Parts: sequence; structure tokens; C-alpha cells
Amino acid sequence: MKTTLATIALLVLVLGWTSEAIQVQENGLSFSLEAVKRLQEMFESRGTVQQNPRSRSSSSSMCEDPMLPQELLPLCKQRGASASLARLAMVPMDVCEICAFAACTGC
Repeated sequence: MKTTLATIALLVLVLGWTSEAIQVQENGLSFSLEAVKRLQEMFESRGTVQQNPRSRSSSSSMCEDPMLPQELLPLCKQRGASASLARLAMVPMDVCEICAFAACTGC
């Protein structure tokens, strides 16, 4: 019985580690791949990335959006946050998931 519980606990821990293993780095900060995906969905829903990826007004308003993942808020407090958010929104997810993109680590 104790070995079964220990095995289950170990599997849950391993699953937690692997689900957030990939980190995307930007401007000295590191973010989970899931947070970057949510940011990209926000940009796409606004049509921001296709129109002008360096648009300051749309990127700065992203920081004020309550749907922005909490772990991205420290980036909003840095200088050049709009450019950093735009770069994160343009990270190719298919390449990042196989760790071929320089900003992605943790595979």
C-alpha cells in the first residue's frame, strides 16, 4: 500500500515537472510555454500580430488586460515591455515545443 502511494506521488511530481519544463526567455525573465501560448491567443484575438507586431498601443494595453497571464506582469513593469510582448507573441510554438528555438529552454 505504501509503495503504491509513493509511486502515485512520484508520477504526479514527474507529470508536474514535464508539463512546465519548457521555458521561454525574454529580456532576462523566464516564462512558461503555456503563458506564452495564452499571450499569443490574446494577440491573435485582437488581430495585433498580423497587423503590426511592434504596435506600442496594442502591446501596452495587453499589460492592462485582466486576461494576461500573471507570470507576464513583471515584464510589463520593465522598459520596452511592448516590444518584449510583441516578440513573445511571435515565438513559433511548433519550433519551441521541440526546443529548436533559441529562446526556449528546459527540454
